[in-house]
Amino acid sequence: MTIPPSPLDDPRNAAHAWARYKRMMRLTGWITLAVIAVILAWLFSENGLVSINLYIATALGIGGTIMLTVALMGLVFLSSGTGHDAAVIDPLSDDT
Repeated sequence: MTIPPSPLDDPRNAAHAWARYKRMMRLTGWITLAVIAVILAWLFSENGLVSINLYIATALGIGGTIMLTVALMGLVFLSSGTGHDAAVIDPLSDDT
């Protein structure tokens, strides 16, 4: 059983895929900062200065959740979009 080559083994394909992933992460980082700013402004307008811990926890929770979600989904799309998923051997397939 031979292992099919992955398109990510080619340095040019890998560089293009990772550049696209990094570009997506940067864009999402800026959008996340804007979302955090809007939500913190809304919290301040509704509650005033309750506790700085509320604002820190809210910012970290929202930022961490969005960035982790985008990072993991971006890796799924990177793997699928480059054809890396097709280069996997399924040991449980009935082709044997």
